Amino acid sequence: MLQNTGKLAGKTLFITGASRGIGKAIALKAAKDGANVVIAAKTAQAHPKLPGTIYTAAEEIEALGGKALPCIVDVRDEKQIGEAVEQAVQRFGGIDILVNNASAISLTGTLETPMKKVDLMLGVNLRGTYLTSKLCIPHLLKSKNPHILNLSPPLNLNPIWFKNHTAYTMAKYGMSMCVLGMAEEFRGSISVNALWPKTAIQTAAMEMLGGAEVGKQCRNVDIMSDAAYAILGKPPSYTGNFVIDEEILKTEGIKDFDIYAVAPGNALLPDFFLDEAEALVQNMGDQVVIPGVKGDSRSAATGGPIGETFNIIKGVLNPDIVKSTGGVYKFNLSGEHAGVWFIDMKNGGGSAGSGEPPVKADVVMTMDSADFTKMFAGKLKPTMAFMSGKLMIKGDMSLAIKMEKMMSMMKSKL
Repeated sequence: MLQNTGKLAGKTLFITGASRGIGKAIALKAAKDGANVVIAAKTAQAHPKLPGTIYTAAEEIEALGGKALPCIVDVRDEKQIGEAVEQAVQRFGGIDILVNNASAISLTGTLETPMKKVDLMLGVNLRGTYLTSKLCIPHLLKSKNPHILNLSPPLNLNPIWFKNHTAYTMAKYGMSMCVLGMAEEFRGSISVNALWPKTAIQTAAMEMLGGAEVGKQCRNVDIMSDAAYAILGKPPSYTGNFVIDEEILKTEGIKDFDIYAVAPGNALLPDFFLDEAEALVQNMGDQVVIPGVKGDSRSAATGGPIGETFNIIKGVLNPDIVKSTGGVYKFNLSGEHAGVWFIDMKNGGGSAGSGEPPVKADVVMTMDSADFTKMFAGKLKPTMAFMSGKLMIKGDMSLAIKMEKMMSMMKSKL
């Protein structure tokens, strides 16, 4: 772990989305130095599924020796951000560091992404970052060593990072373009950089995307807070960089990265937008373009490994699973055992079999039949399959995640 040196003592950090996850981790790291932290986030009341509020985060900050100012802020709202900035200046005398951490995500294709979600991602990621920066910059210019740090990826224009979630990629790259432009605009005055993880980080958002089991393939938030701490102590000349957490920590002398692993020894899931992840995708075979299903889907063989898998699925279906899931799934399988199959976990006691589902599917999954068998046997993580392109998902992503409950019940039977 990167040790605190006290370099942020007395500094004021304005952190968006700091009530939980990476934003809060950065806040707590700074608090150990005795920093002032403005917690600019929406969560004022406890969420039934997500831990933490701006007030509980403030308590944790102050328990570590920092000073906290919790502010209810939607980063899309200019008035709310403006009021939080003024409160920060009045309370602490200025702003030294801005961390644009707030972000919204929906890993869905163009036709499956409602405009409400498109507007949310562009509003929070792009507009929120630009707006918060704009309102903080006049105060940052008065600081002796001002920083803007955006939690955003390097600008990698490989189409693979657009094809499955164009809207999210555009919104996230918008944050990175703010770094590119503002670093040059304020060169010599404000240090403007981006920070991105080499591997997936265990957060509530990650668990929503990949399920609880995905944590075993993640690092914890400490690696990001340590990397941010390393950046925020550098001089204004350090600007315009797209920093990867592991790389900067190596320059700080960190050699043992197992200390950041949620489950040391497990293979780590590479994060989006990085060359390492691209290499993984390219080395995993024909997964960038999944072949379409040929022939009459209703003539697909009901035997073989796919048929056996669905027989087991039928055996574990029950009203409780149907009630907790509430989704109809369609599987377009290619390869040796090509065909169309379905699982109805929405109606009655549930059903499963070959052919089209009895009602319109809420989720359509397209993949090779061999990978389908591996996935339900627990030998292929759905998150890895999706990120590598082996699994294409159209429809409600939250329902796709719930499919893991079915898979966990089947592991002992396959």
